Formats: sequence, C-alpha cells, structure tokens
Amino acid sequence: MTVNTTGKRKEAKARAKIKEGDGSIRINSRAIECFNDEMVQLKIKEPLRLAGDIADDVDIEIKVSGGGKMGQAEAVRQAIARGLVEFTGDKKLENKFENYDRYLLVRDDRTTEPHKPSVSSKGARKHKQRSKR
Repeated sequence: MTVNTTGKRKEAKARAKIKEGDGSIRINSRAIECFNDEMVQLKIKEPLRLAGDIADDVDIEIKVSGGGKMGQAEAVRQAIARGLVEFTGDKKLENKFENYDRYLLVRDDRTTEPHKPSVSSKGARKHKQRSKR
C-alpha cells in the first residue's frame, strides 16, 4: 500500500510518498542525515518521534521545492504527519498530532504580504518619509 500526501508552508511545497519498508527517509533523493542543519533535522523528525514504532515500518520519499530551508522543513513535516495518519488510519495518532501542534495536519496560511505597485522592490508598505511641518 502506498500513500501520497502534500504539505505546504509559505512558498514551500512538499510531496511525500509513504510505503511499507525499513524506516528510511529520503528528501529530494538524499538521506535525511545529509542535511547539515540540526534544527532542520529535528523539525522534520518531530512527527516520526511522536508516531513511535509506526515510523520504523515505513519508507518515506519526499520531493520539496520553493521557499527557504525552514519553510521547506515545515512543509516536509506536515506531509509526513498527514501521510502517517492516512497510512495507519489511526485516530489516536491523529489526536496526538493535533494536541502537539495543530499545524502538523492543517495548513498554516500565514504568508508574506504582496508588494504594492508604488515601491514594489522596497517592501509591501514602504513609503517615502514625509515631514508634517
């Protein structure tokens, strides 16, 4: 049985494929241990630690693109959590994820504000300073 899920955060999009296996995790065809940033690794492994023994019996392949490294990490963790819940069909696991962090299963829709036409390169609300007197 194979489960396909997605996760999104800001501009980052992750697609995960979860199937029975020996517990390997590959992100963009690289093992998770290849990532140097420890915070990124910990962020990605959160749903796996919460799931416990279930995570040891599945192989996870993820393709992620767009955004920065933390946005990608959060998109990946969301895709993994959604996939594990769908793969097992376990309501207890879903409740555990929900109680730990709601954004493991639900998209966090906070994004940056679009730039406005007047001074687009400076930022969304940047204007020239005006003197009142």
